[in-house]
Amino acid sequence: MLTKTLLRTVRLNFQNAFKRSSYYNYHQQRMTSNNSADMLATFTCNAQERIATLPELKLAITKDMGVDKGYDPIQKDRSHLLKYLPKSQNELPKRAMKDSFLVGIIPLSKDKALRDKYTTFLGQVRIGRLLEDMDIFAVMVVHKHIQNPNKPENEIFPYTIVTAQVDKIDFTEFIPKTGEDIKISGHVSWVGKSSLEVVVWLEQLMHGTWHRITRALFLMATRDSVNSKACIVNSLEPADDREKEILSGGETRKKRRFLMQQNHVSKLIPDAEEQQLIHNLYIRTMDKDSSVRKVLPHGCVWMANATISNVIFSHPEERNMHNKVFGGFIMRMAQELAWVLGFTYSKYRPVMKSISDISFQKAIAVSSLIRMHANVVYTQLNYIQVLVHVEVYNSITGENDTTNTLHFTFQVPEVVNEVIPQTYHEAMMYIDGRRHFEHVMGKFNFPSRL
Repeated sequence: MLTKTLLRTVRLNFQNAFKRSSYYNYHQQRMTSNNSADMLATFTCNAQERIATLPELKLAITKDMGVDKGYDPIQKDRSHLLKYLPKSQNELPKRAMKDSFLVGIIPLSKDKALRDKYTTFLGQVRIGRLLEDMDIFAVMVVHKHIQNPNKPENEIFPYTIVTAQVDKIDFTEFIPKTGEDIKISGHVSWVGKSSLEVVVWLEQLMHGTWHRITRALFLMATRDSVNSKACIVNSLEPADDREKEILSGGETRKKRRFLMQQNHVSKLIPDAEEQQLIHNLYIRTMDKDSSVRKVLPHGCVWMANATISNVIFSHPEERNMHNKVFGGFIMRMAQELAWVLGFTYSKYRPVMKSISDISFQKAIAVSSLIRMHANVVYTQLNYIQVLVHVEVYNSITGENDTTNTLHFTFQVPEVVNEVIPQTYHEAMMYIDGRRHFEHVMGKFNFPSRL
């Protein structure tokens, strides 16, 4: 049984890593400020006025994007908007982080029909629904950041905004309740030429105090009106020292993302420590009487037996504003599949601790057959690392095209069986899962089980 002292140490390490974030301090400063200029969201009002609900914010951005109600397989022509798009950042005014700050309310306390969509069979809030909300909210934040003087006032928004990657989503110990409203807020934290990093927070009011649920980092990309190429956005100019600190962190994360891509196991041989780890697993699973037979050690599970899959036939209900499958829907379905795998693997209801490195490689057309494969790729003590691989069946070629990969970190009350790879391919999945786990936990050194 996992000792209480060790569990407490692990939990404190995770919480401290969360609180060290610059976003944590900046968000607290913005949300507690007495200066109304800090609350610059288009739909955010002063203390005497209410904050708009998320459904209201969705309706407003849908209208500004020129999206009509009702599904039409032939998307409305937007080519006439191309002439309003800038050719350089010099044409656009610089923006501060506070200019994109936005806040909304998910009205669970009053809207019972909405509450049903967010409620699990245990009476808790569905994390997958919150992922959907954070994804569309990140689009809203980017929409608010962009200020284009070339666009006539009565013309619709000429940009196409898509989610390129979700860097990291960290969850606190607080468990949200379905009977209380949830506040969602965020701002742009870094800007390139056509890409933006957005930080999104979720909080819930309980007994007069706002409790943090999660913090997410989204990497968004802007495209032109017809979604054919990248499109330039306003550059970022920090308004104060705190914004300078956050912007510097954004540059650091950009470099880290680049290094992670360059050092991925599909491009670079694992280092000496990782190679030794794989060799140790080989030795542990080798039959002493025969080097060609494998033996599963006690308290372990073959990786090939720690998997689950499903098939989804997408419909127009799951579309985004550009007639593609909504990225938040993919995140929700993948999260719920990963949770099921964590539950069947550990026999406990797993608690989500973090989601890291969600990639959006290709857009998914409405009416696609979407296949999701979840694998337990790494375990340590009472933590389970799950990889979900998303692919779309191409009916013309008969092949499957990879569209997304998602990495989930779960925690359960007791030590779980150790997952063991059998093939070299599984060994690389194991190494990659271990890297994601260590990134989530901040390189915390756990005692060895071996």
